Order: sequence, then structure tokens, then C-alpha cells
Amino acid sequence: MDSFTGKLAVVTGGGSGMGRELVRQLAAEGCSVATCDWHADEVAETVASAQAGAPAGVRVTAHVADVSEEPQVVRFRDELLAAHDRGHVDLVFANAAFGGGGSFVSSDRSEWERTFAGVWQSVYYCARVFLPLLIASGDGVLVNTSSLNGLWATLGPGLPNTAYSTGKFAVRGFTEALIEDLRVNAPQVRVAVVLPGHVGTNIMANSRRAHGGPEPDKLTGEALARFRTMLTDGGVVPADASDDDVRQALARIENDFRDKAPLSAAGAATIILDGVRAGAWRILVGQDAELIDASVRALPEAAYDYQTLFTDVGERAKSAESAE
Repeated sequence: MDSFTGKLAVVTGGGSGMGRELVRQLAAEGCSVATCDWHADEVAETVASAQAGAPAGVRVTAHVADVSEEPQVVRFRDELLAAHDRGHVDLVFANAAFGGGGSFVSSDRSEWERTFAGVWQSVYYCARVFLPLLIASGDGVLVNTSSLNGLWATLGPGLPNTAYSTGKFAVRGFTEALIEDLRVNAPQVRVAVVLPGHVGTNIMANSRRAHGGPEPDKLTGEALARFRTMLTDGGVVPADASDDDVRQALARIENDFRDKAPLSAAGAATIILDGVRAGAWRILVGQDAELIDASVRALPEAAYDYQTLFTDVGERAKSAESAE
């Protein structure tokens, strides 16, 4: 697919982050887009911005859907086909996801399963619902977003991330399994898996909202006590920190994750679209994803031996810097 001009793309999770930037950049390149999010105001902002930067004839539409529920994905499909007056779609970016359920042992089961559904079932249902429309295009591309946590199933020492990592490994495995399946049974469609590292998005805040958590400045009671323990154990706040200190630290962590990331959401979207245009089936996004991927492949038995793994990652980073 040398050009996106004149195509129709579907983007899930378009209300913020990489989803929003994918919508903007696709529209700017002459691609009509139907995007969904469960936050109506945010996806409407995305559409207004993308439409303003799009050439004449491009249409961008906003839809509200939780893509972890199949009936809502079906409704989204029906709405967008009517809105764009098409009988097929050319690209599907299954991008929506959120975190939570860090521990299989101690996290609430409903939170764990809610996270797994948001990460894995959202991709699965989009593939089920949209694959016939990609086949009908004659030249369709299904782009599934996995993660660095689809390569390495932890956030590091003392930071289990089991629900999200399990879902992202499932997305990666599913996408790789589809390569041969589509070659045999639907050669009109190709598939790509996106593996981002730390990208500046609102995923931390969105994850909190997905599980019904309050804004940091509204935290009280048991939840505040739990975060106090986590931040104290992690050395983020001292043991005698006030409740307001804890709240402010949580807000700062969310904001810094978005604002101080090594790669912006716009930069990530550019890498993804360049990869799709080039025909890549595996798109690593960010130097951290590239380094972890290389180290885990080279030292699979040391993937969770942090001292050995991080030493290897550091040496690879120095080599990359010296080569520039």
C-alpha cells in the first residue's frame, strides 16, 4: 500500500494518544477515517482536529464504542459503513487498550479480567467483525497493536504486569498466526503487529478511568492507603508523606508518563504508518522496544534476570549511540 489516499481506515481508541495521531495523520494524507472511543468528547475533538487538517473529499467520523464488547464493535461497523457509504474498509488499526490487573495473585479478579478483555478481546472482536470488509477491499491491511509487554512480560523489578502483558502476548501471537492463515485463506489481506515501547500517551489516566478510579486529587480511604504503600515501597514518597503529597505524586506520575516520554504519540504514529506503507509485518516503535526485543531474543533465559538483561540492553544502547 504505497498511499493511503482515497482509502477508508478504521481506528479504535481514537480519543487520545497514538489513536488520535493515527487519525490525524491518515486524514492529512487523504484517507477517510472512522474512529471510535468510549469517551465521546475526546473522540469528537480528534475528529474536529483531523477534519480541519484533511484535504477536500476526506471524511472523518466519530463513534462511541467499547470494543471489548462484540455487540458494540458490530454497531460501530454498521454506523461507519452507513456514514461513509462504503461496502468495505481498507485498513483497520486495532489500537485501543488500557492497563490494570498487575498481579494475578493479589489484584482484584474483575479488574484483571476487565484489563485482559480490553487488551485482547478488543483486537479479537475487531478482527472478527472487520476481516470480511478487509477481504472485500481486495487490498486490506489489519494492524494490531501489541506492546513491548508483548515481548517482555513485566515492567521490571517489583512491578508485575500480568493482565496487560498476557493480553499483549495474545495479540502478538494471534497476529503472527494470521500471517499464514491469511496467505492461504484470504491473500487479499495482510497483517501487521505493532510493538510500542514507552510512548507519550494518556494510558495511565485512561486505565484508571477504565476501572472507575477517581482523579488522584480525589483519592481517599483504602485506595489512598494502597497507593501510599506502593509509592513508599518504591521510594517515590517518604513514609511520613502527607495524603496530599501522595495525591500529588500520583498526578505527577501520570503527567510525566505522557509528557516526558522518549517518543511522542505523533512520532509513534509516523513510525506505524511508515511501516504499514513499507509492507512490514512487525513494527517496533521506540528505541526501548528495539533494545528489549534484541536483548530478549539474544538472551531468552535471562529475560527476567534483570541484572544480566539490563547490562545487555545498556551495552546495545551504547553501541547504537556510538554508531550514530
